Amino acid sequence: MSKTKIMQRFSLLIVVTAIAFGADPTASEYGSKSAFLVQVGTIPLKGVEGRLDYFGFDARRKRLFLAALGNDTVELVDLRLGKVIQQIKNLRAPQGIGVASEVDRLAVANDQDGSVRLYDVNSLQQTAAIELKEDADNVRYDPHFHRFWIGYGKGGLAAIDPEKGIEIANVRLESHPESFQLEAKGKRVFVNLPDSNYVGVVDQRAGKLVNRFILKDDRANFPMALDEAERRLFIGCRKPAALVVLDTETGKVIASVDIVGDADDLFYDALNKRIYVSGGEGKISVIQERSPYIYETVAEIPTAPGARTSFFVPETQTLYLAVPRRRAQRAEIRIFRVLR
Repeated sequence: MSKTKIMQRFSLLIVVTAIAFGADPTASEYGSKSAFLVQVGTIPLKGVEGRLDYFGFDARRKRLFLAALGNDTVELVDLRLGKVIQQIKNLRAPQGIGVASEVDRLAVANDQDGSVRLYDVNSLQQTAAIELKEDADNVRYDPHFHRFWIGYGKGGLAAIDPEKGIEIANVRLESHPESFQLEAKGKRVFVNLPDSNYVGVVDQRAGKLVNRFILKDDRANFPMALDEAERRLFIGCRKPAALVVLDTETGKVIASVDIVGDADDLFYDALNKRIYVSGGEGKISVIQERSPYIYETVAEIPTAPGARTSFFVPETQTLYLAVPRRRAQRAEIRIFRVLR
């Protein structure tokens, strides 16, 4: 079967699934013939209160972890069953989550006590706790160097060995780090430092900050995504609400486009050359890359107030959105599929 026919059948399957869940696959805010994202289902988060934070993904077992910060729990979702199957309780405002599938380790970073707790992915039994003192936040796993990186405190990136459960490196920064991205083929880490109004460039091997990409007209840079192949860094800013595209070699601003307010997560879809941005204003912004120099906001899909965090799985072309409980609005994870 040709690649074209396979993609046609895949797109048809998505549309049929969307209809089965009551979604209109041809609807969009702008009345276009096809949506960029279509909601195909929801996963209830029963009994979960307060703010929801980052996701973690266990690709091997098709499971999703969600940090329920305001509930002091981590919710474990079985994507095959489409429901929450277990909880990790008694946490201290969990924020970041990372999964090292090859060694069966889960990392949970906690805001209130600054701890990073490691768990066995299968049993969810705690295997270690590393004390970073305060505000342990975003987590990334580096499969090449086999380490978790965690942003924390008033300015630090800590590297943790997932098997030994010990801190093995630490990089000092000038302010608290928010989202950061690791190069897959290089040695750099790009780090959003909103209180310093720049993007820091860290050399992993040297263990230090080696460059600063200053954001002159844009502030509150929180989410980030990386297109390493095209040397593009995507920065979500809140003041004003804009996606800023930087050249990863020079730090030069390539483009800037309007996006949803209170942006907290963004992802680059290499297959479709798109960026998806979720924000607390209650929308998902879809930005189309026309070329590595031209970007256009093509849709703003209504979601729910406070639905800030999301997670994109490129292999299944699926976006998961965390929706907190607010009055009549129940806590849930909304599932969106990409339409090409």
